[in-house]
Amino acid sequence: MSITLIPDLADAIKIPDKGILTVTLQQDEHTKLVLFGFAQGQELSEHTAGVPALIQQIKGDAQWKLGEENITAKSGTLAHMPAKLPHSITATTPCVMLLTLPKSAK
Repeated sequence: MSITLIPDLADAIKIPDKGILTVTLQQDEHTKLVLFGFAQGQELSEHTAGVPALIQQIKGDAQWKLGEENITAKSGTLAHMPAKLPHSITATTPCVMLLTLPKSAK
C-alpha cells in the first residue's frame, strides 16, 4: 500500500494567468482528490455532483454558491456538500481549491 503525500497544497499547482487548471492528486477505489488553480475572475458555472463532496479553499479567495448560500471562502474555508446540491465557484483572487469526492462502495 502506498501513500499520497503533498507537503504544501498551496504550492502543488501553478495558478494560471488565465483559465482554470486541474490536477488529480490521488484516485483509488475510495476517493478522488482534485486540486484546482483558478485565475482571478474564473468560474465553474452552476452544476451538481452525484455524490457528496468536500471543498476546501487552500489559497486566495473565492465566492461559493452552495444551494441558496453565498459564501466568501478564504484560505482554510471548508464545506461539505450533499449529493445533487447545485453549486458554483468564482475566484475573486487567484486561488487554489481542493475537491474531495468519495466513491461509492461496490
